Amino acid sequence: MARTARFDRQVALQRAVELFWSRGYYASSMKHIEEALDMRPGSLYATFGSKSGLFSEALDAYATRSGGEFREILDSAPSVVAGLQRYLQMLARCCMGHAQAPAQACMLIKTLLEVNAEDAALLAKVDAMLAAIEVRLREALQQAQANGELRADVDCARLARLLQAQIMGLRAFATRDVPDAQIAALADDMASMLDSFSPAAG
Repeated sequence: MARTARFDRQVALQRAVELFWSRGYYASSMKHIEEALDMRPGSLYATFGSKSGLFSEALDAYATRSGGEFREILDSAPSVVAGLQRYLQMLARCCMGHAQAPAQACMLIKTLLEVNAEDAALLAKVDAMLAAIEVRLREALQQAQANGELRADVDCARLARLLQAQIMGLRAFATRDVPDAQIAALADDMASMLDSFSPAAG
């Protein structure tokens, strides 16, 4: 019975991710949540405590999934830099096609732009998650540098911030009605930028 409960909770969280990612936090009413999760109000509050509690857990689920995808791509690539380039191009593919659900923009970026100062706890959570992504990028770049894929003079922390800013910009740009080819070209340009930091390019 305990395993079934955990499984059901994960299913509910995945449905919550899809709802919040698509509609945003404020536009997702309790009625929307009840329908998406197929749960009665009493069960929702007993399980997650509140709408913000559910949203917080949905953010955790989203971040865990995204982190797993990042690590899987890097682990399957022939080099760290190649993995980062594949990751950037994967993000672009996820942004393509305006009919694709749930939405083009990253859930964290959407939340950062949407949530107001009154929801300080959620803002702090998103900020911490984005900071963790920056650390993940920096550590990957440092590993690439240790492997000889990047020049010794490259500031990995600075480059990680640049990559994150570019990723945030790409995903915000993709919310516009622009051709998929433009999104793919931007990701290719971002991926090519990493080649400019290689010892061969120096």
